[in-house]
Amino acid sequence: MSAITGIIHLNKQPIRIENGTRLMESLKRYPADDIQTWNNNTVFLGCHMQWITPESIGESLPFYDYERKLAIVSDAIIDNREELFGLLKIDPILEKSIPDSQLILRGYEKWGEESPKYLVGDFAYVIWDERAHSIFAARDFSGGRTLYYRHNHQNFSFCTTIEPLLTQPDVTRQLNEKWLAEYLAITTVIDTIDSSMTPYQDIKQIPPAHFISITRDSVKIKRYCNLYASKPLKLNSNEEYVEAFQEVFSKAVKSRLRTIHKVGAQLSGGLDSGAVVSFAAKQLQLLGKELQTFSYIPTTDFIDYTPKYLMPNERPFIESTVNYVGNVKAHYLDFEGKSPYTELDDFLETMEMPYKFFENSFWIKGMFENAQKENVGVLLNGGRGNLGVSWGSAIEYYAILLKKMKWFRLIKELNYYSQNIGGARLRRLPIIVREAFPMIDRLFPLTTQYKSPKIINQEFANRTRVFDKLRKFGMDETGWYSTDNIFKQRKNHFEDVFHWNATNTVSTKFSLRYSLWKRDPTNDIRVIRFCLSLPEDQYVQNGMDRALIRRATQSYLPDKIRLNQHIRGVQGADWVHRMKPNWGLYIKDIQQLKKDNLIFEFIDAKVLNVAISKAENGPRVENATDPDYRILMRSLIVYKFINKMFT
Repeated sequence: MSAITGIIHLNKQPIRIENGTRLMESLKRYPADDIQTWNNNTVFLGCHMQWITPESIGESLPFYDYERKLAIVSDAIIDNREELFGLLKIDPILEKSIPDSQLILRGYEKWGEESPKYLVGDFAYVIWDERAHSIFAARDFSGGRTLYYRHNHQNFSFCTTIEPLLTQPDVTRQLNEKWLAEYLAITTVIDTIDSSMTPYQDIKQIPPAHFISITRDSVKIKRYCNLYASKPLKLNSNEEYVEAFQEVFSKAVKSRLRTIHKVGAQLSGGLDSGAVVSFAAKQLQLLGKELQTFSYIPTTDFIDYTPKYLMPNERPFIESTVNYVGNVKAHYLDFEGKSPYTELDDFLETMEMPYKFFENSFWIKGMFENAQKENVGVLLNGGRGNLGVSWGSAIEYYAILLKKMKWFRLIKELNYYSQNIGGARLRRLPIIVREAFPMIDRLFPLTTQYKSPKIINQEFANRTRVFDKLRKFGMDETGWYSTDNIFKQRKNHFEDVFHWNATNTVSTKFSLRYSLWKRDPTNDIRVIRFCLSLPEDQYVQNGMDRALIRRATQSYLPDKIRLNQHIRGVQGADWVHRMKPNWGLYIKDIQQLKKDNLIFEFIDAKVLNVAISKAENGPRVENATDPDYRILMRSLIVYKFINKMFT
């Protein structure tokens, strides 16, 4: 709910007040309901507050507890308040008014370093323990809120955003080449595998699911959270699994409706956002509130070039959900005149670092802008659903049945699958065989495997030894995991902490800019742990992929959405089309990039020149998925960032 910042001197040297003032001045770019500071000569804490929840109105933050000799400043919404009331023995009189920050503080007093484990929600906070003369700071399990810091000898400074830390007199604007090397080497939207790094050499961040504890003599950074349950969940029937899911998911949705403003939700034509909207709309109706939905659609002049099984314009499916669910005010947004190019400079300024998801940048920003206009305080979404609530790939599951020689079950499933999808029952068996036994595909490939060009300059890669580091995480020279086993990839996704760092950076910084929180019930730690505890046959069943969410949303979503296994929405397919009016300016920027030898220290000149030659031939809308088009746009983003911040 806030941008937080501070300076703590463990050597007991007094803090120069102008240094604290610089931090607070830099945060004035964001709207605030209140601005507060607290200091005691060697500790300065500041908070740029945005009131989102009822308990946050008029909250004292930073807060100093004179009895416990503890001070806290936090950027947090805690979702398991009722559970914490019991564990912390909170006086019932205080339950409706006690702010989340004081629950966090009392949790620290009771559990110490273990305290983040007890918190459910999105949070980043710093605690000054006066008696122990120590600092304790933590970030939630998926990094829902950012927290950057600098630790130099006996001094510790921190902030929700990077720019304020760059105002400090002992901080230099030096490019962190290791960060850039990982950013360029990894081919997906992930920025780096080392989530403690930032693009600035002097500034680090607390990784998701970690805390940092600092005294005069020691610094400890430790992961406090793992997601996989120790025992799989065994229930007696499919109905019991559905009821259990509905219970935990409903609780996750309900806890994210807590706001003094309106509630909004991003809605596509799919299952994940549809499930969130359907559960939220029903619960809001009981409160006498209407759900505002915001949906992205292409402009009217966009001509669809995609295959029939893809759907760039999801409006018909979205309308089906809206009409079925009810209690929804729908907003369909085409963001005419906006494109990845028109939003580039502004997006960089907000992000404070390069980004890779440029195809969706204009509507990500646009969702926040339009939600703010409607006085939305919480913007729901279902961004983490694919590997959790809507997990379940039929072909891969059938490969498991084949390997385990469960022939009767496999034939039965294939029969159902062919009825749902169409085609002969055994038509997909050769694909399943190759999936079950990858060696066949390696020995007798059906097609030549395409390798995307590497954008990183090989000499830069060698100097930073970036691929040696990626290999430790199971990635190879392609810049991604060497395994094509989706079960292994899912396991990696929830065991590694870096997968959602970049997207949560977007959420934090745009939430500050527009004074509203993006909240994802599919990212609730209780929901994720539940989903990871289920047997695979709950996710693929009777010829249905993603079977759990399909069964659990019966009576919540229309069958057109719930049972759809034929068409998949694809957002951002029109990004090249949107850039056509500005293609000349885009090429002009590219030509400027081409003249600057600095960028070629980091990016492969041959790869970039191939991409440039394609772009100079004019925009081809159907090339939206062309790796060269993407390489060129990503290169321009990196170039503009370096040019602005380090030259």
